[in-house]
Amino acid sequence: MSLPKAAIRHLVTHSGGFHADELLSSVILTRLYPQADLVRSRDAAWITPAPDRIIYDVGRQFDPAAGIFDHHQLPGPLRADGQPYSSFGLIWAAYGRDYLRALAVPESDIEAVFAGFDRGFVLPVDLMDNGALDPGVAGPLAGLTLPVLLETLKPVFDDRSPKAEDEAFAAALPIARAFVEAAIAGKAAKRRAATIVHDAISQAGQSRVLELPMGMPFRAAILDAGADHLWFVVHPRDTDWAITGIRKSDDSFALRADLPAHWAGLSDEELQQASGVPGARFCHAGRFIAVAADRESALRMAALAIDAADQLAAEAI
Repeated sequence: MSLPKAAIRHLVTHSGGFHADELLSSVILTRLYPQADLVRSRDAAWITPAPDRIIYDVGRQFDPAAGIFDHHQLPGPLRADGQPYSSFGLIWAAYGRDYLRALAVPESDIEAVFAGFDRGFVLPVDLMDNGALDPGVAGPLAGLTLPVLLETLKPVFDDRSPKAEDEAFAAALPIARAFVEAAIAGKAAKRRAATIVHDAISQAGQSRVLELPMGMPFRAAILDAGADHLWFVVHPRDTDWAITGIRKSDDSFALRADLPAHWAGLSDEELQQASGVPGARFCHAGRFIAVAADRESALRMAALAIDAADQLAAEAI
């Protein structure tokens, strides 16, 4: 949903102290309506719906057709599952798809990126703004969540200059934009990577080594493909090749197979002697990644790691 661009001349949110939800909403709307002025006010003349404006996080109404998106009234707007919206969630629901198109996300990926960003980025902001996020979820690092970090950009309490809040909001906006657009770029990139990884899985057949043309997110695509037979991924880097283990699941660092224990922490000549591979350069002490000078050396190291893991499994029987 979007209102006619030519008609929108004002983007209106409340004045005074700001929170992450209207700041992030402003990221979306200023991208879609760059010609519009951003107005921060609580005056009735500004927060009353009109054809030339979009009003958000103020006004105590939620009426998308009239261009007003507030969530502070009772009852407040709820998602289909009963969880509360903040103004960010309301703006994302109405304008998120248009925003993704403005960022040149391919049409075929719009729905997946929209849903993924809503679930992983927008919903937590909604819940925190409404006090509906279980403190046990946020834990001891709650102070490092994006909403809290963005709100640290507000002026200090004793800065009484008339323009302090508006100037802080304006300074925070490009920072918030950087977080939003980086998150979306990452999600869109994962969609592109998934296509490449799925193609590589088909080419790999039953090999336990997946070769990719470059470094990219691969774990989600491997899980999605059900490629449980894969143990290692190899790919070129700027001047060398990487051999990387594949985690068993997203919530664990355990690997399907570790690199050999006698390689751990070694590099260059020591690793070459331990592995018998002249091009071996480095193996992390955690045994989840190694580096080789070239493709042949990387594939050889991966093959040796598979043999070592098979031997350990056989000895455990």
